[in-house]
Amino acid sequence: MGSIETRIGSNRDVLGMIIQVSGMRIHDDIFFWEGWGGRLRLGNGKCWLRIYDLKKENKNDLTHLRPTIVVVSDVPESKMSLRSCAGHIATKIVETFRIDPYRTLFIEFYPSSTYGRHDQHVIAERYDIVEFTWHENQAIKPKWRSLLPPMLDIVKRIIDDE
Repeated sequence: MGSIETRIGSNRDVLGMIIQVSGMRIHDDIFFWEGWGGRLRLGNGKCWLRIYDLKKENKNDLTHLRPTIVVVSDVPESKMSLRSCAGHIATKIVETFRIDPYRTLFIEFYPSSTYGRHDQHVIAERYDIVEFTWHENQAIKPKWRSLLPPMLDIVKRIIDDE
């Protein structure tokens, strides 16, 4: 077994080959979801949805455990936040795009923002993985955790390359 630097270097080379691809994006648009409130239309809203299929450009004959990456972001004009409807949104995305929820990585992206009288305070951008329990084709019990390197770097490069 080589040194840590050698192993990290070779892993980066492999990661670089995996993500030097184009055409993986299969959706990049505003996604509207209907709520659960009937005539009252409670819980409906919209978000920015990007879906990437890593199988589309698999030049290395690699098999990905989660080949579909779903990235959602709040949009200012939506009445509902992603976090408040995470399970409902994930369920609707899986239904609409016919993707396998067990082979999908769900990510919430929050861009950096500023606040304060002179915008002197900055909240850094954030990527959160959301894991769900799937019961009868419904996403329930969301659990959030920060997306960390090296997966964070991969996701950022995929998004930036597209």
